[in-house]
Amino acid sequence: MKWQDKLGNQRNWVWRGWQIRYTFIRPHEYSLQEVPLILIHGFGASIGHWRNNLEVLGSYHTVYALDLLGFGASQKAPANYKVKLWVEQIYDFWRAFIRKPVVLVGNSIGSLISLAVTASHPEIVKSAVIMSLPDLSWEEKITPAFLHPVVMGIKNMVVSPLLLKPLFYIVRHPIVLRRWVIIAYANPEAVTDELIDIFARPPQDHGSARTFVALLQGFTSKNFSPNIKDILSNLTIPILLIWGNQDKLIPPVLAEKFAQYNQNLQVIYLDNVGHCPHDENPEEINKLILDWIDHNLKKNQRNKTALQLTS
Repeated sequence: MKWQDKLGNQRNWVWRGWQIRYTFIRPHEYSLQEVPLILIHGFGASIGHWRNNLEVLGSYHTVYALDLLGFGASQKAPANYKVKLWVEQIYDFWRAFIRKPVVLVGNSIGSLISLAVTASHPEIVKSAVIMSLPDLSWEEKITPAFLHPVVMGIKNMVVSPLLLKPLFYIVRHPIVLRRWVIIAYANPEAVTDELIDIFARPPQDHGSARTFVALLQGFTSKNFSPNIKDILSNLTIPILLIWGNQDKLIPPVLAEKFAQYNQNLQVIYLDNVGHCPHDENPEEINKLILDWIDHNLKKNQRNKTALQLTS
């Protein structure tokens, strides 16, 4: 089976004049009580990165996944890319298609976006499953104030279109992409031709070079994302944080720090897994997600019953 055939019912949605690709899968036995899921991919990825999760999760819950603006088959728009923009995209998608509380499932920057959505719109999120959570605001906090202008000056030179556009045409080549992607995986054999195809197709789209520049300029800009500590300290929903012990992109030790910010956050470490647990070990991740949701649904139901009995 081709990986495109594993992605469910793909559709296009126009958001703010931009084309967005999304997909959904519904279980055969639909229940009004079931909780929908929204899957949010990481940087450079797309709904194709969930190809080994969609069908399994969709057997029990209605599952939605969408390509963030600038990624996958969504439009390569010349936008001001910040986490806030993608938060608004997720929220408007929820209003358009779902309109009931969901479980957010994110990987890498998709995890950060999941938490930011929850902080901005707590009424739409029941719980969150996040994997390999980055904190992109750490640099600003550890850099002395008097050095901020110097750091920004260096960043502006590095993200100049004169430098980034030629670099883009090199980086998007499948051979070069493979060398980058393999860093994210503990097992090199997991980096298949299929996986490289998923990452290599979107950069061929019209406007990709311009979007590549805009994305990196956004990532290096001030206030690109909210602070993880500020978000986690104020969330009250159950959160499952999954981290591969062989993650070379973001050190797993950060999970311990994040757990100190929120007593409702549970951490699970996985051996022989890198930065993308859902793709490298989909069988275990699918089970963890389904068990986590089932546990929290039953717990919430018990709490509601207890409140009814005491009222």
